[in-house]
This record gives sequence, C-alpha cells and structure tokens, in this order.
Amino acid sequence: MDYRIIETGALVIGSGCAGFNAADWLYDLGEKDVLLITEGVNKGASRNTGSDKQTYYKLSIAAGEADSIDEMTATLFAPGVNGDTALAEAASSLQSFFKLVNLGVPFPTNEYGEFVGYKTDHDPRQRATSAGPLTSKLMTEALERSVNKKGVPVIDGMQAVKIFTDGKKLAGVLAIDLRDQEFVYFKCDNAILATGGPACAYHASVYPESQTGMTGMAIDAGAELCNFSEWQYGLASIGFRWNVSGTFQQVLPRYVSVDKDGNEREFLNEYFDDPFEAVDMVFLKGYQWPFDVAKIEGSSRIDMIAHRETAELGNRVYMDFTRNPSCIDEDGFSKLDKVTLDYLRNSGALSGAPIDRLRIMNTPAIDLYKNNGIDITREPLEVAVCAQHCNGGLAVDANWQTTIEGLYAAGEAAGTFGVHRPGGSALNSCQVGSMRAAMHIAGKTTEQDNGDSPLCLVQAFVDEISSTRESCLAEDNFHEKKTYLQKEMSRCAAHMRDGAAIQSLIPVIQKELDNVFSYGDDLSELLKYRDMLITDLALLSAIVTAGEYFGSRGSALYNDTPIKDVNLALYTKKTPDGFESWTAPVRPVPDRDTWFETVWNAYKARK
Repeated sequence: MDYRIIETGALVIGSGCAGFNAADWLYDLGEKDVLLITEGVNKGASRNTGSDKQTYYKLSIAAGEADSIDEMTATLFAPGVNGDTALAEAASSLQSFFKLVNLGVPFPTNEYGEFVGYKTDHDPRQRATSAGPLTSKLMTEALERSVNKKGVPVIDGMQAVKIFTDGKKLAGVLAIDLRDQEFVYFKCDNAILATGGPACAYHASVYPESQTGMTGMAIDAGAELCNFSEWQYGLASIGFRWNVSGTFQQVLPRYVSVDKDGNEREFLNEYFDDPFEAVDMVFLKGYQWPFDVAKIEGSSRIDMIAHRETAELGNRVYMDFTRNPSCIDEDGFSKLDKVTLDYLRNSGALSGAPIDRLRIMNTPAIDLYKNNGIDITREPLEVAVCAQHCNGGLAVDANWQTTIEGLYAAGEAAGTFGVHRPGGSALNSCQVGSMRAAMHIAGKTTEQDNGDSPLCLVQAFVDEISSTRESCLAEDNFHEKKTYLQKEMSRCAAHMRDGAAIQSLIPVIQKELDNVFSYGDDLSELLKYRDMLITDLALLSAIVTAGEYFGSRGSALYNDTPIKDVNLALYTKKTPDGFESWTAPVRPVPDRDTWFETVWNAYKARK
C-alpha cells in the first residue's frame, strides 16, 4: 500500500471555530505556506451544536460591571486550571471577541453600542453574551468566509489518522483521502490540532453524530493529557442531540416518565416533599445546566432523578412544553421561589403554558427543533443525561503547544479546563488558543528540518494495515462492538462512575485495540474506531486515578469514594506498558511586569 507526500509549513487539522481561526491568523501573521485539512467542512461540533442561546464568555465591558483581567483570570483559574492559560484566555478575550464582531458575528448591543451581558453558570459577573442558539455556527461561517477570501487552501474529505514524530518533535501527519481511500502524508514542522473533543467516547451524548474527534492520534504519538477525567454531563434531547439548558428549563416544562407499557406519570413530585421546590429546581437547571456533585441537594437532583428513571428503572423521560406542572395548574405561580418569579415576571412570561413562555423568551429555540423534525408545540421532548464537553484534553503550555514540539492543540482538543468552567468559556478558549498557537508558529525564527527519517515509520504503519487486512473476512465488522463499548462507557464511566466495572472494561477495550485491523470494514471508519479505543483507554486510566486522588467532584460521582476536592491537575500518558496517570500542582498565575515602558521595549524586541 503506497502513499503520497505533501509538504507544508503549517498544517491545520479541523474546520470549526478553532481550525478556521488558526488558519486565518497564520495567514495574517505572514505564514502563507498554510494548509487546512478536514474530514468534512460541514461536520464538527462548532457548526452543529448550540443551546437555547449559545454563550460566548469574555471580559465584561457592560455598564456597571467593574471587571478586570485579574478577576476573570481568577475565575478561570479557580477550578484547577493552569494559571498561564487562564491568564492568556482572560487577557486576549476582548481581542478575540472583537475580531468576531468585525467579521460580522451578530452579538447584540444596545442603541449606544454597548455589548451587554448576562450571568452564566460558574460566572460571578455578567460576562456572557450570545448571538443566539447557533453562536458557534455563526462564528465558524464568518471565519470560513475570511479564510476563503484570503485564498488559504482547504482540502475537504481528508481525515487525519496518525501523527509521526522525530524524537520529541513533530515530523508529519498521515491522513486518508476519503475520495479514494488512499493515504497522504503531510510533512510539516508545525500542526494545529483542532479536531474537537473526544465525542466518540459515549453512547449517551449530545455531540453531533458527525463529530467524533481524533484525540487518540495525539495520545498514540506520546502527547500528554491534562484533566482528561473532567467532563460536563447534563440533560439533553436524544432524538435530536441538543442541550436543554437556559430557557428550555426556565419556562418550567412538565417532566414526565413513560414506562415500557406506555404508562405516563409526572414523576418529579414523587422525589420532593414540596412540588413547587421541584419546579424551582427545574428553573435553576437553566443556568446550572451541567450535573454537579456540589449541587446534588439542589438543581442537580433533577439529573439524578432523570438518571434513575432511565438507567435504573428503564423508563423514558420527556419534557412536556404543552402543559404546566400540575402544581402550577392547581395553585398558580405565587408559591414559586422569588428568584423564579422575578425572572419570569421581568421577562413578561408569568402566564400561560411553558410553550407560551418559550415563545416570549426565546422563539428561535422552538424553531430549532421544528427545523430538525420535532414540534415541541405539540409533542414532548425525550431527554437523558448525556456527555456534552470534555473539560480536559491534550496538555498545552501558554502557547497551546502540546508536549510534542511543533504540535499544538486548540479548541476542545486542548485540556485548558478543570473541574468545571464558566458556561461559554469554551468558545473564548478556542479563539484565544488558536490565535496564540498561530502567533507562536509565526514567531519562530528558524525552520526545522526533520529529514526523511520518519518516512520508514510511515511505510511500516501503512504496510501493517495492508498485510493485516488482506487476511480478514470482509463480513467482519466492528459496529456492534463499538456501540456496546460506548454504552458501557456511558453506564460506568460517565457522570456515575463504577470503579469495579471500569476495571473489567479496560481489558475488553485493549483486546479490541490489539486486533483492530482484523475487521473488514471501511478503512477510514476503522481508523476512527482505533482512535476511539486509544482515547477510551486513556480516559479510563484518568478516571481511575481521579477517583483515587480526588473522589467525587465536578460532574463525576464515584460510587466507592467520598466527595473531596484537591487543587491538583491530573496528567495521563501512553506508555509501552499501557497508560499511566499522575497528579501535579497546577501552574500558578504568572507574575508579570505591567510597567508600560518595560513591556513596550520587550514587545519591540520580540518583533
């Protein structure tokens, strides 16, 4: 099996917010030898996900909000995040935000041009803004237009599958051309991995089905992971995958459970002494959307109850927007908590049914589902607790460079979050991280020359696939096994973590990885499966170690460890014997010189 070689100065892998932004910045910074490859330009989480009003998190510039870079850094740093990346994300948030504004992303202002904000989860101020349910899609499209206008080459239908290094430095990236299933080796000194989070890991997932992630190829190449055990899980619709956060909860839908015989009941009242307390907890889920062990006695009770109904009792759970919860129909709104009452009153939505309130507060949320074949004005919406975002990922420094020199990670592929994160900070991170990676690449004064030494490794990998697949049976396929493993990951290694079940699952996944090329399926899909298996093994290693050191925290509840919290980062790496994970103190927020003349002189010297 042969392959062809393409040389480029900088390779960008992925076509979401982070990928297009990286390519755009590289070009603007004078790096014209840039190439962007993508499995599918219309795939990925950036273009295909959102929420009721998808949030972008930035330094607050609204009237009355006395914010600062130090304050925003402290917010980002608090949940076990490295201080240098937290500082970079805070310091560059406005630069990244206004680039998007200038590219035409319609973030709202008042008549005087103020970008007003609102408070999101884990946010002490009103730093959040939104361009609607599809903020990241609008961002991606704006950045894509900019890249296309500049003529940056984009190769669609090119799936990256393996990273090669020469010692500790990047040597190149092997991809498979989906048009002819032929291999292409991109020889490059620098690459920015912008392939999103490991969406393939779980079956109960809000990631779009077109998004899989390719974190495994960086793990396989020796890149370290940071906080890979930390995820966000929460309620999402499963017919059409979407977060049911924000106004979906704040309009107070009726929660119903349907058993296998079709019997329906309004079940939340059974778990609360006061039915109005249940309704208030639903309201709080709007801006406390992620499952959080610290809120198990509060709004996260809703997640626990929904999980029990689905995973333990085998029922199906729905949010019904056509009828009020029974206590409201009987007694009106007056017994609701003051926070709930004031919010609905201020929104002009203290009447009618949930769907009426949703029309007042967020009509695009109704249209979103209708455009995807679900009419929530007439039918209930099936939901479950799903994986939504990996707070961890590839370990990066303040320039978003991984532990492999020349390989960068931006967006959800990068591990720049800790136990939790402010809602919307992922969009800021993907813009700042891809910008800083591009700046670091553009600032390099010498070119590397890795020579041709890795080419023998490329050929060996290609030959291994070819020789193994020649002997496999064409009818053998991995799809049923893949679904089984994803369901097992959701059952024992998601928000509810079972140590004994995880230990039993690890050898099953390892056996699949050892024999992965014996299947006769489509090669590109098989290589994605391989990536998933590597990712799963790294994730389970991180989860086991996190259980030992941290116990239940963030969005993970362990069944055999007490709830505790330690301000350490968790690192994971592939070794010759498998995977190992360890803890280390987080990098502190850097001390820095803010005297203008000193900074100015240093800036001129760098230029």
